[in-house]
Parts: sequence; structure tokens; C-alpha cells
Amino acid sequence: MPKMKTNSGAKKRFRLTATGKVRRAKAYARHILTKKHPKRKRRLAQPGLVDPSDAGRIKRLIRS
Repeated sequence: MPKMKTNSGAKKRFRLTATGKVRRAKAYARHILTKKHPKRKRRLAQPGLVDPSDAGRIKRLIRS
């Protein structure tokens, strides 16, 4: 059976941490930033973690 290909969309959107958790970028940080407080914009700039219930599926997509 051939190897499974890495999903190109997932590879651009997710990364694995050293402990094996899946990192993602947070939403709502691209436009209409004038009404958002600086603290909120700082938090949105930090990476978030994917929920553990979804992590398995995403790991399968980015496994090369």
C-alpha cells in the first residue's frame, strides 16, 4: 500500500509542538482591528492549541 500524502492545506495551517500537541493560528485577527482592544489583539497574535478531540484527525493529515 502506498504512503499517505500530507494534506497541503493542513501543513500550512498547523504545526506540532515538542510534546505532540497541535498548534494553530487564532481567528479574528486579520481585519476590523480598530474596535478590538490592544490586549485582545495581543492574545489573538499568540498561537492557540487545537482541541484534543480534533487533534488526532489533524495529526493524520499532517503526518508525512
